[in-house]
Amino acid sequence: MTAPQLEIQAIAVVTAIACAMPGVFLVLRRMAMLSDAISHSILLGIVLAFFATRDLTSPWLVFAAAVTGVATVSLVELLQRTGRVREDAAIGLVFPALFSAGVILISRHAGGVHLDTDAVLMGELAFAPFDRLVVAGRDVGPRALWMMGGILALNGLLTAVFHKELKLATFDAGLAAALGFAPAAVHYGLMSVVSLTAVGAFDAVGAILVVALMIGPPAAAYLLTDRLSAMIGLSALLGAVAAVAGYWVAHALDASLAGCMAVMTGALFALALLLAPERGLLVAARRRQRQRWDFALAMLAIHLAQHEGQPDEHVECLPDHLSDHLRWAPDFAARVVDLARRRDLVVERAGLLALTEAGRDLARAAMVR
Repeated sequence: MTAPQLEIQAIAVVTAIACAMPGVFLVLRRMAMLSDAISHSILLGIVLAFFATRDLTSPWLVFAAAVTGVATVSLVELLQRTGRVREDAAIGLVFPALFSAGVILISRHAGGVHLDTDAVLMGELAFAPFDRLVVAGRDVGPRALWMMGGILALNGLLTAVFHKELKLATFDAGLAAALGFAPAAVHYGLMSVVSLTAVGAFDAVGAILVVALMIGPPAAAYLLTDRLSAMIGLSALLGAVAAVAGYWVAHALDASLAGCMAVMTGALFALALLLAPERGLLVAARRRQRQRWDFALAMLAIHLAQHEGQPDEHVECLPDHLSDHLRWAPDFAARVVDLARRRDLVVERAGLLALTEAGRDLARAAMVR
């Protein structure tokens, strides 16, 4: 493995972890689409700051982009407060307008600058190792790695220091306000962190991968755990796995690095959706199947309890007649009876089904419910 390959993967992993941290709180707050809005609308801030400084490396580009991200959130909330537009519609109105304005300015006035719409959307991780950071005449590594490493350290520090405030404001904003934690300040602080993270990742990985890394791993982690600290850790781990796996998929297919990494975040989410131990689709399907059989056994027990010792017992308790009386398909009725026998709920006496003590307990419990 060559040094550039290692550097590309390191940049991707650091970016994934840095994006996953604020992404956890966006997912929990049901504000996932705001990451999409911010990651696109910051383009306008970058372009305007470039026109003012004429320097693509100026820190003012980062500042202007972060301000644009916060302004996007403010405009969305302003539209929502009018009561005429829902949040999703407000997002759909604000960020396309700001993003399109940035694209128009690039195409009209920045055609000769390394600031184009392809880089904006997809980024190009393959070129990141060639943009080196030189300190005192010494090459210390890719600039993107240092920048995203700094943002990762900042996100980790802020998450640790303000963990209690973020947790309270996310799960119970009313209680946070009553305790004096200023949920509005926490909200805009989080949006500022999201904007800063998106700005840092913007040039290297592009807007699409920013959204994928900020939402995909936290959404998958949400299916796997109910603990906030575990969700943050799992999000970081899943993001790192998606970044490395996406790199090697892109290497094998000779395809876009950012595109393959985004696809891998989707693949990991799909696996979590299917296989999560509590919320997975397979577990839910097995649970529904088990509930179906449990309900059928309860219905059989109730039916037999109501007719045992009655004049119609010789008809109602015949195994072959259950499908008619309970309106079940004959095959299904036979399977329910067989399952009831295996669970020692019924026995057959003189050709008739009779409840065992366990069967009578089940019937009583089902009728009480």
